[in-house]
Amino acid sequence: YQALYNNTAGIRNTANGVNALIVNTTGSENTANGYRALYFNTTGGNNTAYGHNTLVFNTTASFNTASGMSALYANTSGQRNTATGYGALYDNVTGDYNTATGMQALNNSLGTSNVAHGYRSLYLTTSGHSNTSVGTGSMAANTTGDNNVAIGLAALDANTTADNNTAVGTEALGANTTGSE
Repeated sequence: YQALYNNTAGIRNTANGVNALIVNTTGSENTANGYRALYFNTTGGNNTAYGHNTLVFNTTASFNTASGMSALYANTSGQRNTATGYGALYDNVTGDYNTATGMQALNNSLGTSNVAHGYRSLYLTTSGHSNTSVGTGSMAANTTGDNNVAIGLAALDANTTADNNTAVGTEALGANTTGSE
């Protein structure tokens, strides 16, 4: 129902689902599958959205991939992001080059060039950039910390603002909050 309803000049788009790509006007080469997928997209191109409320607020951004309910939900102009899982990169608005895999991975992110793999990995990250987090809950409390690597269940999980740390193993550097280098 009303998929691609307002499309005027966009080409090679595919929309399946109620209100999928409904606001699109000139955006091209988008794929939207699911209720309200790419709902507010107007000129963004080469986006792929699979699932209920994926990439809903995307307007002009291109080259994003979202799969899973509410993945990349708030993205408006962030480019070249990949989110897989319920709520992955949910609050990303303008961040670019992020990859989030797992339920609520990089949920609050506005940063760039982050990689999160695992349930709530890099969950609270706001403006932090260039972090790599692999493991359930790894770097979950990070907000603005940059250039950190956490591999393992809950590794660096208390880190909030610290930069340039490497933690490998279950709960490695678990108590570190602001210590850097």
